[in-house]
Amino acid sequence: MKEPAATAERQQARQRGLVASVVTLPWRLFGVLVASLLLSIVIECVGMYFFWPEQGWRHAQGMLHYELNQLSTHFTRSALVQEPGRTARWLVEGAYEWVFVKTGLLDWMRDASAQASAPSRGVHRDFRYYLAQVYVWTERYLIAAGFTVLTFIVRLLVLVLTLPLFLLAAFVGLVDGLIRRDIRKFGAGRESGFVYHRARASLIPLAVLPWETYLVLPVSVNPLLILLPSAALLGVAVCIAAATFKKYL
Repeated sequence: MKEPAATAERQQARQRGLVASVVTLPWRLFGVLVASLLLSIVIECVGMYFFWPEQGWRHAQGMLHYELNQLSTHFTRSALVQEPGRTARWLVEGAYEWVFVKTGLLDWMRDASAQASAPSRGVHRDFRYYLAQVYVWTERYLIAAGFTVLTFIVRLLVLVLTLPLFLLAAFVGLVDGLIRRDIRKFGAGRESGFVYHRARASLIPLAVLPWETYLVLPVSVNPLLILLPSAALLGVAVCIAAATFKKYL
């Protein structure tokens, strides 16, 4: 009597954990995107200080132009949106309008720059003067952060456009794995729990890490160089997990 009750409790705990995971999935995804954005800004600022001080904020500007041109050239068709290049430019222009213009950040930057460049009048220096001096020191980092945010938006759109690739790879891997599983069961083959658990544990990293890597890269690369091998590896992992699953789905 105790074993069926314990089994039922474990099943209920797994069901509650699954429901909680589904409910909190959007918040976890949002947290991952925010962390990736902050990390990309930090990497760009560190790179400006150590690796490309001559380029300064123009390094981030060059990445934005490269991403937009690449999107307009290579992503001419999509199953999700029409004209991805025009959509990306519309998103960038809208983000620039909301982040810099409507919030008054651009006007504040101009006023701070003018205040810092103006000669000081006497010995009286108020808080705005010292704030302007801080702005002069951090100006190029703020500009680089702005271009990094816009580049992040373009890359996020690229990832959304390539989402069907990951879904297709996972679906093909699942079908192939189920066929291999049935062939093994009919042939009285052995099942490996060790291989199943390792393949199952690799599914989330293979689905998330390529996205994070592409979003935080401080250089511009063709996204297919990262996403295409990752989608293939995800399909292989799904295939192995489905082929070694011990119970019926």
